[in-house]
Amino acid sequence: MKVSVLMITYNHEKYIRQAIESILDQETKFDFELIISNDNSPDETDSIINEIIKTNPKGNIIKYFRHEKNIGMMPNFLFTINKAVGEYVALCEGDDYWTSNLKLEKQVSFLDKNKDYSICFHNINVLEDNTIQDNSIQDEILETTTIHDLAKYNYIHTPSVVYRNHLFKSFPKYFIKSPIGDYFLHMLNAKYGKIKYLNEHMAVYRIHKTSYWSSKQQIDRENIWITFIKKIKVNFDKPIRKILSEQIYELKTRRLRGFKRSVYKIQYKIINFF
Repeated sequence: MKVSVLMITYNHEKYIRQAIESILDQETKFDFELIISNDNSPDETDSIINEIIKTNPKGNIIKYFRHEKNIGMMPNFLFTINKAVGEYVALCEGDDYWTSNLKLEKQVSFLDKNKDYSICFHNINVLEDNTIQDNSIQDEILETTTIHDLAKYNYIHTPSVVYRNHLFKSFPKYFIKSPIGDYFLHMLNAKYGKIKYLNEHMAVYRIHKTSYWSSKQQIDRENIWITFIKKIKVNFDKPIRKILSEQIYELKTRRLRGFKRSVYKIQYKIINFF
């Protein structure tokens, strides 16, 4: 098996058909599997998936799992990762979709020819309030980046990535408890090779009020992110830890005012000097 495509889903009855069919429509010179893990959705997600498996000509490449009880986003994500047997892994959540039927072929072809790269991703469009928008995050991304760049901020959208499988033996214990899985995964994979950016729009990332991240207030996102960065830092060497710490520094100094801001800046410099 060349590629394993992973899809986690929960309450995606409005979107799941488009997501699955965009993957089954891929034109490749290699075999790929689609692993879908439904975290006990109470809506019609399950019946839609089963219908596609039965009626779509490529339904046989789908490996479908439905949990008997809800296990949570990150345990479900890790469950699908552990089911992947492909040389490469691609991601697409149940509310996103791909827009190019040559997406996998292009990304896998690049990684096949460039063994010093561990990740290949591409540009995407954002769908919000029924409007397709450009993705401003990736406007100035270089064609080749490294973990040093990625440690500054996450510029890889989930439905755009293909990475080499089995680059490391096991996940850190914190991974299953992490509130953010994709960035943590990309950072771990980036330890083992360079990152390639294809400036082509080949997927759509959907923003809606029920999604985990989009449904939260900005202050809550910042608090989650700060705690998250603190937790993952231990998995990287000192130069990368320092870059990750700068994310926390930027978020905290943006909030603090006056004396508290001055004190925090001094504390930060002392901690990162030693």
